[in-house]
Amino acid sequence: MSLDVSAWTAPQRGALFVVTGASGTGKTTLVREALANLPGIAWSVSATTRAARKGEVHGEDYLFVSTEAFERKLQKGELLEWAKVYGNYYGTLRKPVEQALARGESILLEIDVQGARQVREAAPEAVLVFVLPPSVESLEARLRGRATDDDATIARRVAEAREQLQGVAEFDYIVVNDVLASAHHRFQAVLVAELQRRHRHPKLVETFAG
Repeated sequence: MSLDVSAWTAPQRGALFVVTGASGTGKTTLVREALANLPGIAWSVSATTRAARKGEVHGEDYLFVSTEAFERKLQKGELLEWAKVYGNYYGTLRKPVEQALARGESILLEIDVQGARQVREAAPEAVLVFVLPPSVESLEARLRGRATDDDATIARRVAEAREQLQGVAEFDYIVVNDVLASAHHRFQAVLVAELQRRHRHPKLVETFAG
């Protein structure tokens, strides 16, 4: 289910949406559907120091940079968030995001709770959305339903999910992914409503308020 946004009012200044959810909550599915359906919202392309894999395109999948270049950007405060995973850096560059927002475009960033905290500190105006499962038990059932992991891996993922879920109180919006079609509608409603906030339309307000 998708919203009809054919006649919506585009904002003068976009929003930085940060979407978080434990593995198995379906956040990536919600994000992809929103990007396909809502105009003016783009995916944030992360920078990384790892080598490109076969088929990956620089500027589309990732921004591939050297370790030295990434560390220089880190020292200069040019990253909204970053992490080091298995010896490689990953992060979100500040400048492309700020340029997009100034053009009235919105950026959607899918990261974990720790990354969301970094973004909130670096960009307090960011809008944080947490995707929740109906329950921890249903989340575990989804992970088992994938039939791709052994019991030990599933137990580790559930433990990691519980840790991520503890950060939900720090977020602006929550979306429970119980019935997928309904969750799509509610997730997109959050994004659209946020983009209609008064401060994103100063010229429109000036026209009518004088």
